[in-house]
Amino acid sequence: MSFLVFVAVVCLFWFFLLPLKWQTRRLAGPDPALQKAAAAARRQKWEPAALLLADAGEDWERRALYSDVLGRVAALDGDGWLLAWEAARPYDPDAAVVRARARIAYAWKLRGAMRATATSRARFARFHQALWESRDDLVRAAGLNPADPTPHVAEIWMAMGLSYPNRDMHLVWREITERAPYHFDAHLSALQYWCAKWHGSKQIAHDFAEKAARNAPAGSLLVALPLIAWFENSDMAPPAASFTSPRVRAMVDAALVDMAAAPDDHPRLPYVRHLVGYVLVHQGRYREAVAQFRHVDGCLNALPWRYLPSPLDALRYRALRTRAARRSLLEKREKRES
Repeated sequence: MSFLVFVAVVCLFWFFLLPLKWQTRRLAGPDPALQKAAAAARRQKWEPAALLLADAGEDWERRALYSDVLGRVAALDGDGWLLAWEAARPYDPDAAVVRARARIAYAWKLRGAMRATATSRARFARFHQALWESRDDLVRAAGLNPADPTPHVAEIWMAMGLSYPNRDMHLVWREITERAPYHFDAHLSALQYWCAKWHGSKQIAHDFAEKAARNAPAGSLLVALPLIAWFENSDMAPPAASFTSPRVRAMVDAALVDMAAAPDDHPRLPYVRHLVGYVLVHQGRYREAVAQFRHVDGCLNALPWRYLPSPLDALRYRALRTRAARRSLLEKREKRES
C-alpha cells in the first residue's frame, strides 16, 4: 500500500509541476489577466492592455509590472497595437508609460546580454543612442501622471545604461521615494545600479539592501532585498558552503516571514519565491522549496534563472525543482514508514 501511495503522490507532483516546454521567460509567476492582455497585444489588440492598466489604478507595484511586461511585448514583438492605442487616446498616461517602457526595453535589446567586454562599440553606440531617445518618452509619461513613480523607476535603467553619476541617481531615487517609499520594483532596480558590476560596489549594494529591509513595513517584500544583494554580490555563483551559513539562513527565514505577511496577490511575490526556493533547495529544505516552486511553475523571469541563457535557464530550473520534489517525496515516505 505504501508503494501505491508513493506513486500517487509522484503523479500529483508531476501534475502540478509543469514540463520544460511550458516554461516562459516573460513572467516571474502566473498572472492570468496580464497574460491575456499580453497575448491580445501580440494579436494587435490594445483594449485589454488599456483595461488592465486602468484597473491597476494607483497600485504602483502592479502598474510597474504591467507596464514593463507590455512594454517588452511592444519592443520585442511589434508595437502596432501600441501605436493604435496612442492614436485612439493620445493623452492617455497608461499608453504613455507603456511607450516609455518599450523604448527602454528596445534599447536594452540592442545592447544584448553579453558582458561589456564582449559587446562591440557599435552595439554600445546604438544602445546609448536609443536610451537617450527614450528620455522624452519618460518625461511625457511623468508629466501625464505626476503621482506615478513608474516613469522614474524606469529611468533607473537609463541611469545604468548611460552611467549616471551617483548624485544624479540620488535625484531619481528621491523622485521615486517621494511617491512610493517602499516600492519593491524600484528597490530591486536601484540595487542593480548600486552593484559592483554597474555603478556601486559590493559594500554599497549590501548597505542599500540592509537599510531598505530595516526600514520596511511587513509584507513589502523588502526584507528579501539582503538575500538578493548576497546573490548579486556573489557574482550569481555563491559558494556551496555559503548557502548554509547562519547569515544566509537568517536572511531566508526573514524573507519567508515577510512573504507570509505580503498579500497573496502581491505582483512581485513570485519574483521573490524563485530565489528563496533556489536557496532552500541548497539548504536541504526541500518541502519548503517545493511550496515556493508550486506558485511560480511555468515562469522563469526571476533570479537566479534570468541570468542564464535559454534553454539553460529552464534546464537548471527543472533540475533543481525536480531535485526538491523527489527529495521531499522521499522524506515523506521515510517519515510514513518510520
